Amino acid sequence: MEKEENQNSQSDNNDEIKENKDTDKTYKNKDLESEDKIKDLEDKLARAYAEIENQRRRFEKEKDEAFDYGGFSLARETLNLVDNLERSKFALENDEKLKNSETLKKTVEHLNVIQNDMISILKKNNIEQIKSIDQKLDPNLHQAMMEIEDDNKEPGTVVQEIQKGFMMKDRLLRPSLVAVSKKINKKDENLKKNQKSEENQSKSNEN
Repeated sequence: MEKEENQNSQSDNNDEIKENKDTDKTYKNKDLESEDKIKDLEDKLARAYAEIENQRRRFEKEKDEAFDYGGFSLARETLNLVDNLERSKFALENDEKLKNSETLKKTVEHLNVIQNDMISILKKNNIEQIKSIDQKLDPNLHQAMMEIEDDNKEPGTVVQEIQKGFMMKDRLLRPSLVAVSKKINKKDENLKKNQKSEENQSKSNEN
């Protein structure tokens, strides 16, 4: 009888040990789950912080660009006034009725004052003319509209400015429209000489 009681007692102890082990295992599993959740939350927080930082940088960049280039479209439209002044001067200076007259001189002087004032205002707002004449053609700044034969210049050198180009700080407002030099084609030159020679000979024969 006593032996049976001892066996029952030992069995109860074994059950209690097993239950304690199961409880420990449950707590350990819960601890692991908690650690995983904490790591997951830390990752989410890190990603959220990185996204906020990226948004802040983008906002700062957009704010700076708005401050630096906010008048970009207006500045480009304003260049039309500079062009119209240039065209007006050219038209007046080539008007046969006005050539060498006092009226023309005074008008051109006034137009020059207005033009210089406009260029000065543009400079104050970080808008500068692009240097073109005698510069090597730069596709980032110049747009070649035509080629002019010239053996005195390196091929691809800007020899004529059709329309002025402008930069706004480090950004292209509009390219310069230019004519660039190219080597004289000897065959074409000889052909022209032969044609002239034939024309002169034909005229002398007629006489």
